[in-house]
Amino acid sequence: MLNFFFLIPISIGLGLIGLAAFLWSLNDNQYADLEGAAQRILFDEKEET
Repeated sequence: MLNFFFLIPISIGLGLIGLAAFLWSLNDNQYADLEGAAQRILFDEKEET
């Protein structure tokens, strides 16, 4: 039973760290251009002349 007093704050802390990392990535515009990333995979940027 004593282990739960250690595991609960650790799990809450890890959840808060994950939430903070996700919010940081949102503010850093990591998800701004999802369609552009998908098109870069399909099409070459080099134009052959």
